[in-house]
Amino acid sequence: MLPKTPAKGMRDFLPKEFALRQQILATIQTTYESYGFTRIETPAVENIELLTSKQGGDNEKLIFKILKRGEKLNSADSSELCDLGLRYDLTVPLARFYSNNIGQLPAVFKSIQMDNVWRADRPQRGRFRQFVQCDIDVIGEESNLAEIELILATMQALQNLGFNDVTVRISDRRLLNAIVERCGIAEEHKQSVFIALDKLDKIGVTGVLEEIEAIAPGKAVEFINLISRITSSDNPLATCAQELGEFLPKSVKQNLDEILYVTNNTVKNGRVVFDVTLVRGMGYYTGTIYEVSVDGLSSSIAGGGRYDKMIGRITGNDVPACGFSIGFERIALLLSERGVESKVSRGTAVLLDKYLDAQSLVRVMDACRQERQKTNVTVLKKIKNFSYQLKQLREQGYAEIYEYRNGTFNKIN
Repeated sequence: MLPKTPAKGMRDFLPKEFALRQQILATIQTTYESYGFTRIETPAVENIELLTSKQGGDNEKLIFKILKRGEKLNSADSSELCDLGLRYDLTVPLARFYSNNIGQLPAVFKSIQMDNVWRADRPQRGRFRQFVQCDIDVIGEESNLAEIELILATMQALQNLGFNDVTVRISDRRLLNAIVERCGIAEEHKQSVFIALDKLDKIGVTGVLEEIEAIAPGKAVEFINLISRITSSDNPLATCAQELGEFLPKSVKQNLDEILYVTNNTVKNGRVVFDVTLVRGMGYYTGTIYEVSVDGLSSSIAGGGRYDKMIGRITGNDVPACGFSIGFERIALLLSERGVESKVSRGTAVLLDKYLDAQSLVRVMDACRQERQKTNVTVLKKIKNFSYQLKQLREQGYAEIYEYRNGTFNKIN
């Protein structure tokens, strides 16, 4: 017997589930378009050199690689078996897309991407091997106008989906670099220290202290004490700048202050706060970073940051770039658990007697063809258990149901 279940980490979606997913995507896209973003599409498959270019962090370990085909596979040695792979995110492909099409794009390009990505991860609740990402990015804008618009658009999309308890945590990779330098931690240990700090909510202060001590002996206590003084302050960002002094460029604090001021005086469904412990896992971030959480859920539902160096690794010339990604699968799961259902009507159903002659069927089909100019119409034969059929059609979202009998359409209430 052939398997009837999807591959591990993949899913089938029933019509009702798919309708809700499409409704969520439509809400997100409409919101983003209202901010001037335009949708693009890139291939599911990218060259392996791009996917393994050390821009995707740990996700590069999770690539679904594609074997070479035909004679190429037969002639390849063991180290050259793969030349393509499934994309693991949408940001790296966007950098390639922009580099390839820069002459046809505006000076400031605001893009939407809402597509599947694949990671050879261990499946668990809310985590799959194939899943949808919803990204918006601003390329070519070096000022914090990019971050401000990304935050506002994302929070508005979440508000339109019914989330009114949103918190955006914001920081800056340059600030984290300054903390490491201030504590005298060597450059080669920086990323490992960031990874340890990122586990603060999982392993606590003691756990982070132990991990950093193992990475940079003698530096952990100073690092943790500095973080503690900042987080316990009434004004963490001001305290952070004061503690770091000349290690932190003045423009970093000014940039964060402006983003916090503008967004908090604009958003209606939450708040934007500075969080010195925010890390973000992707190694390509060069400046501002941010994550979104909602009350009642421990993990974030959106995140992003500035990545001014990524495009330059393809073109040779750096281009300012900044993005925000909504965790679509977590959003869909949350809304489903809240009992949210698709509100889209399926249209009209026409039920036929199974003994209908050919001439009558022509009249029905012609009438339905005309009706389809106004709405969706499905034509079905009546089944023996007619009441059960009506129940199913109503559950599927058909607003109007007609029975064709004796040459007339009779509406069923």
